[in-house]
Amino acid sequence: MRLTVVGCSGSMAGPQSPASSYLVSADDADGRTWTVLLDLGSGAFGPLQSYVEPSSLDAVAITHLHPDHYIDLCGLYVYLRYHPEHGQDARGTCRRMPVRGPAATDERVGVAFGLGEAECLCCFDLGTWDQPWQVGPLTIEPYAVDHPVEAYALRITGPSDTGDGDVTITYSGDTDACDAIVDAARGADLFLVEAAFQEDRDEARGIHLTGRRAGEVATAAGARRAVLTHLQPWTSPDVILAEARGTYAGPVDLARPGETYVV
Repeated sequence: MRLTVVGCSGSMAGPQSPASSYLVSADDADGRTWTVLLDLGSGAFGPLQSYVEPSSLDAVAITHLHPDHYIDLCGLYVYLRYHPEHGQDARGTCRRMPVRGPAATDERVGVAFGLGEAECLCCFDLGTWDQPWQVGPLTIEPYAVDHPVEAYALRITGPSDTGDGDVTITYSGDTDACDAIVDAARGADLFLVEAAFQEDRDEARGIHLTGRRAGEVATAAGARRAVLTHLQPWTSPDVILAEARGTYAGPVDLARPGETYVV
């Protein structure tokens, strides 16, 4: 499997990165590459087009309905419907993009886009996180985590790029420390973990991890590698990285747009 960072800024797009969006890709036994998009936050649809032809995505997985994680579904909808070559009107067919998210995803995207009561998101096949989801060789398991809205961490299992069996990537979404995020990251080969808050500065609980708490979760889960993401534009990456290294002994990096991790 491969993980590519499209956007990693926390809570909003920042001066160096759009908000949360990540591509996971893997090859099946026949050599066909499957690609799943994890979140599509504010500002992410623009750079996404430099990594993949949007209509070729196999699926989109949305962790929760804060704008920095889902709002650019509106742009994807317009692209899938009206693009002169790849849109459904041009093709004369309606290939509905599989999308999974919290229970109100269809309503929230429809309201954000301004659809009328009689209209529907005809380019999306929308479903909810009520069970694991199989997309080609990838199994995506949702774990309800600790955030002010319905939110999920995602555990993705699929074939290793080295051919050595299956590997696991866990994406925390947004969460504070809880049993579910430890379970989701248990033994993960790569743990993409949010660390939006800073110790001794941001005291609110039940919203986000700090660098220290992200490291503690990675340690408790026995994750093999951690990548810190969702840092807010006003937060020093060096401070968050130092916090995480104080509580996690494994390799830990900061997510950066365009970076690809191979597992």
